[in-house]
Amino acid sequence: MNMMSEPLVSAQDGNGRKFGDVILDVKNISLRFGGVKALSDISFDVREHEIRAIIGPNGAGKSSMLNCINGVYQPQEGSISFRGQTFRHMNSHQVATMGVARTFQNLALFKGMSVLDNIMTGRNLKIKSNILLQALRIGPALREEIRHREFVEHIIDFLEIQAWRKTPVGQLPYGLQKRVDLGRALAMEPQVLLLDEPMAGMNVEEKQDMCRFVLDINDEFGTTVVLIEHDMGVVMDISDRVVVLDYGKKIGDGTPDAVRNNPDVIKAYLGTSH
Repeated sequence: MNMMSEPLVSAQDGNGRKFGDVILDVKNISLRFGGVKALSDISFDVREHEIRAIIGPNGAGKSSMLNCINGVYQPQEGSISFRGQTFRHMNSHQVATMGVARTFQNLALFKGMSVLDNIMTGRNLKIKSNILLQALRIGPALREEIRHREFVEHIIDFLEIQAWRKTPVGQLPYGLQKRVDLGRALAMEPQVLLLDEPMAGMNVEEKQDMCRFVLDINDEFGTTVVLIEHDMGVVMDISDRVVVLDYGKKIGDGTPDAVRNNPDVIKAYLGTSH
């Protein structure tokens, strides 16, 4: 399944992983809720084909940052550029149309629908037929539905959930539901995939599987990944660059090794600079 072409290479890390140009550029984002500042002057960029992690203690502003990127929140200050086009404000539909997909920390799946049908909902933006033709399932609408279902079947095979394709999602264990949520996002064929704590609540084996899927999505499909994750072992193992937030401010940005040895980051996580 070829979800996007290989990026134009312009940089690489010390391990030889190749990155393209900046695809997402966050500049001076500030977000307030009444008198509470959730984000203060946050800036960082994301390059094509990299895995970019956002980390920080609870309440650091990580999910708020993702919500600004995908248009759920409208920041009071700053701008976000996607492929060189700068936006002061965007809504979620615009962001999705441009090629940005998102999974959520709290699953929002349709529990009574099958795995296949849940992932099919991720194809909504790709469907061209009108509602009447879709309901009648005739002519071009039927042929289009068949193509979309074939695409979704590829995702089901990729995520190794074939055995549950017709099972209502509400009957699945939590780890498999997280895969379905990932599959629905992949069904949008995103250029940038935002993952909000994809390993939260998983056991060791489930985390290993999810790490493998994230790396394969990045390597095989060329999809750029931005993820929030609390498991520092996971972050340090799979991320190319890490940005660190604390109380809505950026306190670190760089390679996993550089961030790991940053005194401000150590202090934020351990409460001490030693």
